[in-house]
Amino acid sequence: MFKKLLIANRGEISRRINAVAKGMGIATVAVYSDADAELPFVREADEAVRLGPAPAKDSYLNISAILEAAKSTGADAVHPGYGFVSENAEFATACKAAGITFVGPPPEAMLRMKDKSQARKLVAAAGVPVVPGTEDVLPDAQAALVAAESIGYPVLCKAAGGGGGIGMAAASNPAELEKVYRQCTDRAKAAFGREGVYIERYFPAPRHIEVQILGDHHGNLIHCLERECSIQRRHQKVVEEAPSPLFADGRNAELSQKLFTAAIAAAKAFGYANAGTVEFLYSDGGIYFIEMNARLQVEHPVTELTTGLDLIAWQLRIAAGEKLTVKQEDVKRRGAALEFRIYAEDPVKFFPSPGPLKVYQPPTGEGVRLDSGYAEGNTVTPNYDPMIAKLIVSGATRAEAIERSIAALQNFRIEGIKTNIPLHLRILQDPVFRAGDLNTRFLDNYAKP
Repeated sequence: MFKKLLIANRGEISRRINAVAKGMGIATVAVYSDADAELPFVREADEAVRLGPAPAKDSYLNISAILEAAKSTGADAVHPGYGFVSENAEFATACKAAGITFVGPPPEAMLRMKDKSQARKLVAAAGVPVVPGTEDVLPDAQAALVAAESIGYPVLCKAAGGGGGIGMAAASNPAELEKVYRQCTDRAKAAFGREGVYIERYFPAPRHIEVQILGDHHGNLIHCLERECSIQRRHQKVVEEAPSPLFADGRNAELSQKLFTAAIAAAKAFGYANAGTVEFLYSDGGIYFIEMNARLQVEHPVTELTTGLDLIAWQLRIAAGEKLTVKQEDVKRRGAALEFRIYAEDPVKFFPSPGPLKVYQPPTGEGVRLDSGYAEGNTVTPNYDPMIAKLIVSGATRAEAIERSIAALQNFRIEGIKTNIPLHLRILQDPVFRAGDLNTRFLDNYAKP
């Protein structure tokens, strides 16, 4: 096992990785920007190294600064968390060249997954169902128009080099497609450094379901069941849960087995190891691969609370060369869990709301877990993602988890800034959500203020 782990991230995920590593007897190193110097994750680590000024490009995306921090502190491994350098094959390769273990998949697997259009071709060849679309990036808007005619409108224009909803827009006719093609290429170049985009058939109101994968470097690969992430705003997840209501209580068993089989096939096609997530859309009785994420997911706690697995601990063990001792038959569902991303933003207009946390009193209670990046008195700055914390609540049933979640959210006191807690309460109290009738357009039609 590693002697010292550098955590190349910030906030709540840095704190979580730090706690797990210390519990395994591993010394920890935090890295931070000037904007984060006073946050809990900095003081909780055994050592802390300043990376640079607030902008991410000068700090959390600065590969040379991160590697120098690892070398100067004697860290023999780096955990990237999610976001920032977590899916950067260049960073993973640089770690390997420096003799430092990257806690994540092999760089080669990351490269196979990075180009979304090429990833589609790879998994399709492995028999995984994919959303109908173009096999390669499109050279111009005219090529997109021609492809859309054969696919059928509406279509979704997507950046080949990215994810997270960036560089993605739908079009319902040729005029719209010409416009969104230009928008997506511009956004893709700005966010990912390349203009390449491709198009897929657009499902107006699908469910978004993903499968957690764990694989080691000895050929062992398992799935850890599914999560549902259909409650989204502008392609960004807001509420996640496990199990998906689509499969709860043994429903649609044949479809769920098809989902798990496809997820394992996709992971094998990429040559995957460590923790990863295979994402699918469900529409009209069918499942379709959309992408695989080469990292830990923000929503991983709902899987942990419903399977009993510590995914971060397994990431570290796998990266250290240990064999995965959990067998597929060992992975059992226990109850239900929901996760709420607590953002510093207006709950109606969704404008960011940075500022000081004058009062910060998280809830407690049966089944309540909080992964928080802040403490009372800290300031939420506008430099990074506005997520303050993740509230994860579990129960024996989905109904119990929902009631516990309502109580927890009502008892979550934050003053000094606006948060999206009222939005989460509207979602939980909506009868359509409570019935489990979810899709990615839910917030367009329900849970209104």
